[in-house]
This record gives sequence, C-alpha cells and structure tokens, in this order.
Amino acid sequence: MTPSDVIAAPYGSWISPIGAADLAASGHPVEGGAYVGDDIWWAELRPTEGGRTSIRRSGLDRQPVDVLPAPWNARTRVHEYGGGSWTVSGAGRLIFSEFSDQRLYLLEGATPRALTPEPPRPASIRYGDLQIVGDEVWAVRESHAEDGTITRDICAVPLDGSGSIRSIVGGSDFLSSPRPSPDGTKVAWIAWNHPQMPWDGTELRVAQLKDGVAQDYTSLIGGVDESVLQPQWIDNEELYAISDRSGWWNIYRVGDKITPIHTAEADFGGPPWRLGARWYVQLDDGQLLSTRTVGTDTLALLDPTSGELRDIETPGITSIGIGQARGGKVLLVSGGAKLAGGLRELNLGTGELAEVRLSVEALPESAYLPEARAVTAHGHGREVHSVAYAPRNPRYRGLDGELPPYVAFVHGGPTSHVAPALNLVYAYFTSRGIGVVDVNYGGSTGYGREYRNRLRGQWGVVDVQDVVTAVTGLAEQGFADPDRLAIEGGSAGGWTVLAALTTSDVFACGASYFGVAELEGFVKETHDFESRYIDGLIGPLPESADLYAERAPLNNVDGLNCPVLLLQGLDDPIVPPSQAERFQAAMVAKGIPHAYLAYEGESHGFRKQSTIISSRNAELSFYGQVLGFTPPAIPTLELWRPEEA
Repeated sequence: MTPSDVIAAPYGSWISPIGAADLAASGHPVEGGAYVGDDIWWAELRPTEGGRTSIRRSGLDRQPVDVLPAPWNARTRVHEYGGGSWTVSGAGRLIFSEFSDQRLYLLEGATPRALTPEPPRPASIRYGDLQIVGDEVWAVRESHAEDGTITRDICAVPLDGSGSIRSIVGGSDFLSSPRPSPDGTKVAWIAWNHPQMPWDGTELRVAQLKDGVAQDYTSLIGGVDESVLQPQWIDNEELYAISDRSGWWNIYRVGDKITPIHTAEADFGGPPWRLGARWYVQLDDGQLLSTRTVGTDTLALLDPTSGELRDIETPGITSIGIGQARGGKVLLVSGGAKLAGGLRELNLGTGELAEVRLSVEALPESAYLPEARAVTAHGHGREVHSVAYAPRNPRYRGLDGELPPYVAFVHGGPTSHVAPALNLVYAYFTSRGIGVVDVNYGGSTGYGREYRNRLRGQWGVVDVQDVVTAVTGLAEQGFADPDRLAIEGGSAGGWTVLAALTTSDVFACGASYFGVAELEGFVKETHDFESRYIDGLIGPLPESADLYAERAPLNNVDGLNCPVLLLQGLDDPIVPPSQAERFQAAMVAKGIPHAYLAYEGESHGFRKQSTIISSRNAELSFYGQVLGFTPPAIPTLELWRPEEA
C-alpha cells in the first residue's frame, strides 16, 4: 500500500479486521505446562466451551488434543482465584479439581473417578496447590462450614481412594507451597494470617513429620513485614526461598543462617494471587533458572554456590512464567510486545525457543498490531511507569490537526503488574484509531517493595493520581486529545476507574468491569482471602471507618459529571453484583447517563465467548457515543439518560 492509498478518517472510525468475536474465538489463555513421557501437557481456557479449563497435549501435526474432555473443568476455587488445580504423574495419571463440585478426581482411562468424598454442601470443600507425593496427592484444603467459618490445612489424599484424607498441618488462616524434605521426615510450607496479604507478610515454617502429620513447627524466615515465597529443599536441612527483606524479592539460602544467594535491586518473585506460582526452578546441574523483574522480565541462570547471575537471551520476551524443567529444557509461559503469549519450550543448550501452544489461534497482520512504548512520567514527586500503544492501521491515518482519543487501562489487584504485551484487546482499540496506555501505578509490583507500598493507606488517592499523571503526560506531549480521555479497569482497577471519575475532571467517561464501588459492604460481602486487604490499602476498621466512607466512589457521586459503563458477572464472589447495583442506583439518582450490563453465569473475569463479544462491543460503542466517533459495524449500546426516568 502506497502513502496515497492511506485514507484520512476520524480516529475511532477506522475499519479494523479485529472484531470482538476474534478476541473470544481465537483467544484461549494457556498456563501451566508439564512433561508427561514424550508429551507436554498444559491447561487451557476454552471460551467457546462455556469457559471451562481443559487439560490438553499436542497430538498429530502438533495440533492440541484434549486429555480432559468436555464438560470436565479443571479449576479450583481455593482463595477463589485458585491455582494448582491439576497435577500429573510421569505415567500420565491426571489428578484435578473439578470446578462444579470442587472434588478431586483421577483420570487414567476414559472417565475420571472421584478421590474425595462428596462435600456436605456444593463446593464447600476445595483443593488446590496439588502435587503428587508418593502414593498420595498433597493439597491445600479449604473448608467452608455452614455457619460461614472457613478453615484451611494441608492434607494428603490417597491416590487409590482406599483411605481417609489425612490432615498434615493447619494452624494459620492461609497456607501454601507444601514441600516434603527429600528424606520425607519434614515438611516446609508458607503460612500467613489476617490482615496480611501474602505480598505483605508470610512465614516459612518447617516441622517434623510423625506418622505423616506435622508436629510443632519452627518459623525459619519471614513475619508480618516480610514476604516469603516458594520454598524448595536443597537437602534435608536447608531450603531456598524468596524474600523481600532487602526491599526486593531475592532468593536466599535458609537454614541455621539466612544468606542471600545473589543481591539485586530486582524482583525474583511476584504477588502470589494464585497457588502454585513459581519464579525459579532447580536444574539437573544444581543451578537455578530464575526470572527477575524490573518493569519487564529477564530469564537468568543463578549459580547458588558462587552467586553468579548470567542472563539468558530471549529476544522479544517481556513476561515469563517458569514451568517444569527436564533434561536441559524448560517450559515457559511467556510473551512480549510482538510475541503472543503462550507456552514455549526453551532449549538451554542451544537457546532455541519453540512454541508449544500459543494463547491465540491466529494473529492479524502485524501492521494492525500496535507498537509498545515504555513511558515514565513524573507527578506528585514520584515516577509513574506505563506502556503506551498508539493507534495503528495501515489503511488509515487521522484527520489533519486531530489528536486521537486514548483509553487508560488500570490493572486489577491492585498488587499486580503489566508489561509490554501483544494483547488483542489493545489492538481491538488501536486498529480503530483509539490509543491505549496501560499504567503501573504506585502499588504495582515489579519495581520493589517501596513502589508496591506506595498504595498502603492510599488506595483511591495514589492510584488515581498516577493514572492521571500517565494519561495527561501523553496529552501534554501531543500524543492524545486531552478532551477525549477515557479510563477502564476491572476489579480493583474498576475501583480506580470510579474513584478517578468521581474525584477528577480529566476523563470524559469510564468503563468499570466488576469494580469495587464502596467499602463497608464490600469487606462484609467479599471472599475471605481479600476480606482484610483493605486494612493495608486504606486502614483497619473501626478506626478507619471515616476514610472508608470518604474514599468510596459511591459516596462521591456528586463529583461525577460524565457517563459510566458498568459490566458485572452475576456469580462474582469477589466483587458481588451489589457493588455495581449500588453505583448504578446512585447514577440514576443524580441523572448520570450510563449503561449497566450484567451477565448470568459469569464470575470474576469474563470467560464465555458470548460475554466477551458483548462486553467489548458495548465498551467500543460507549466510547464512540461519548468521545464523538462512530465505530463501523458495532451494535449501538443503549445508554440510560435522565429523560428516560
């Protein structure tokens, strides 16, 4: 295409080959990864199959084949976010948590058979962080009593289904990462209690085993102000573990002494939102293959004897999740700004990185994909890191003198992180002439504990300020139209959306996906894992009741003067529908134009094909109506307006 063939058209009105149906039909997030004989297995979300998680492997011509057939769904609800929902033996015996009833099942033929009894009430006993230990599977068990009491322990479930389930250890509100010592005489695990979150303060505990049950434990490292992650036995006396005691998550040798293996101002760990996460793996030669983060991820070999750290080149990769290693090869869930996320196998000898299964079926032409640009802005006396994606479409350019609209994306968590990524959601907007900026506001991970702690006591303040800093910086530099700035986010990101819209006049509109709107009801209605999260983000009750009321977007609707789109799953146990419903009622009372879309059968994060299509088309139509453009071939979202009341 020559320059003369490029059409000048208003930003937002460009025709794009990337539709919402493409986001749903071709997108199937892949995670995990295990060597099973000569095969590689993985977990894969299937939006076209009702959002179930299948376990799959490569078949003929490297095409994926279901190991776990429909309608089985390998997904655990421990902590509601799950993690470690399946494990497999070298002989191909699959153990998984079935989402519908949360029981453990064993698949070694055509039909899975239950390993755990039917719970007293549906899904009232849950299992995650699964690992095979001898002839048992060890798990973190979460038990929900009829009176609402929740307890957790580490338990052992016989693989032959012949015996009773044995409780190994409990004694804390939360547990993760059970690890038996090589000789089987001890167990190590991570423990923490309310009000700490696992990125705030955890302990590495070790206990002797007697008849398979832990005796009195010793806390080796950690506490209320130190986050310890991923223990791994070195021998029968010492372990590796990740700790942020230096201000950064680094790897330590833990035993009679606590010794850093390599000290660096980089995070060798991350927030354990889900069970089973790992940030290093020990190789056959004793070296540790690790990932470290300062904005983006770098893969490196760490010699635990000398402390030498040697980077491994992975061109174009910006995010890395480490999986199993075997025989000089390692499985990585990875992606980059120009590389689709998915499961890859790295040959450590040759450096070859081979695709196993990408998270997208097909990609559009590269000319329709945005270029990622790392941006550091300054405001309120601090740096704010973000990634900007300018509009890009080979067939179009903006009108002379026109600046593009931009959408600020606010990640959830809020203790989380974004890196430059090939994300078709971004391309869905940028290929139509709408810019995107994804913000790592204060409180994000990947920049050390100080950056992470900027949000302590300041949720609804620092996050809003930093997102405003990032997006207004683009406008001041002439990249974005300051009158056509939008903001979108989900969960905690949805809170920041609503807080920004009710306390600033920077944004013309915003879209909140299952966002938190107020706090007193939220802390009573949300799930146990995050029920005390707000203690650190704002303050404990009852001392901070006034702050809860002051910060809540619901109580600041008088400051709201622009349209809002609310999107909510009706089965969400983390941010219940009542949050969106209360905010909608307040907008009706004030006469704010808005739309509220509620989806049956959806939880925290949309998984169904129909929901993904509906929500993204609605969001695009919403932006068009407010920001002054008409996106072609997109159904018009009906907005409630005060004259309709």
